[in-house]
Amino acid sequence: MTIADQDILFLGDCVKEAARVEILPRFRNLGTADVSEKTSAIDVVTQADLLAEHRITAALKERFPAALVVGEEAYDADRSVVPALADAELAFVIDPVDGTFNFAAGLPVFGTMLAVTIRGETVAGIIHDPVLGDTVTAIKGAGAFLTRQDGQSTRLRVAEPASLSQMVGGISWGHMDDPDRSRIAANMAKIKMSFAFNCSAYEYWMVASGKLHFIGHAKLMPWDHLAGVLAHQEAGGHTAKFDGTPYRPGETTGGIISAPDRESWQLIRREIIGI
Repeated sequence: MTIADQDILFLGDCVKEAARVEILPRFRNLGTADVSEKTSAIDVVTQADLLAEHRITAALKERFPAALVVGEEAYDADRSVVPALADAELAFVIDPVDGTFNFAAGLPVFGTMLAVTIRGETVAGIIHDPVLGDTVTAIKGAGAFLTRQDGQSTRLRVAEPASLSQMVGGISWGHMDDPDRSRIAANMAKIKMSFAFNCSAYEYWMVASGKLHFIGHAKLMPWDHLAGVLAHQEAGGHTAKFDGTPYRPGETTGGIISAPDRESWQLIRREIIGI
């Protein structure tokens, strides 16, 4: 099983069409009934999430009827789909609006993410910015590229390694529990500058393009990470779980760090994560 170039183009078109039809018209135009809490006031879902995922899923099922399709918003109806990613012959993982809190608040820091896995390996990833119209596309073994809305394309490259005091990065400690939460938040004072986008799409975009030195997360749902990890790796970076093992489709625990190289990863793990 392989994914062809024309399939990648099709996937990019699916994501862009969902952004154009379902997401952008609702940005800064949501009513009270269009937003619902999931697990907390900062974990929300909107009509844009639901309708965009439905549109992308329908298009994927029509072209790839035998494929496993894992959508963030459909996950609650069938949680067996995530562990099934470890062995699926072909699977697609969708985050229709990553950064939904930002989207619902009217902040233009959100994106649509789509990953392709074959037999437990991520082989392609797309991160699309509906507002700017720009897209990051990563293909296993072929690199990661940023394509602007006007068609201009550039290859992505991670930042050069730096000393801890000169690093710019972010760890999503807000989703952690104490004592990890307090320890990591305090340790972030060791770096040059800290960012918190509350949006994996933007975080992976920034770290894969060398604007950030590192990012880290404790929560590993596949729609938040598969496409971004591949983009970061194809841009020359080193990503691994907190214990040093590779991150694979179907895994949801263990924490993750993305850094320019293995030495930088070890430094972040020791000095920021504190393990």
